[in-house]
Amino acid sequence: MSNTLNRPVRVLVAKVGLDGHDRGAKVIATSLRDAGMEVIYTGLRQTPEMVVNTALQEDVDAIGISILSGAHMTVFPKIIAVMKEKGLSDVLLTGGGIIPEGDMQKLKALGVGELFAPGTTMVTIVDYIKNWVAENRNF
Repeated sequence: MSNTLNRPVRVLVAKVGLDGHDRGAKVIATSLRDAGMEVIYTGLRQTPEMVVNTALQEDVDAIGISILSGAHMTVFPKIIAVMKEKGLSDVLLTGGGIIPEGDMQKLKALGVGELFAPGTTMVTIVDYIKNWVAENRNF
């Protein structure tokens, strides 16, 4: 699928808080890059403010949060609040990790995009981001 942009889809992959397990985030970042996207990986121990500021500076189409710490019900709402404060209404916030289905539904109701559990195929994630960007980003 080709996107409507004159540049590759740009995705920020981030680890927020004290969660030090970044292997999955690196696998996702590599897979997105292999699929033709530009990927900015922030590394570990980012704050929601740092993530959103980097997203603004890098002009990304999507933010992907990898979270295994159990802090998803704090991290995602805080990122959404900072995104709204900074005017990032046309940037996808997505992510994955260890997030119970009930919490996924609550986060989606707050405006978080699709959330991916362990075992999700890379094709599913790539297609979701590309399709979302093609349908929602206006350039």
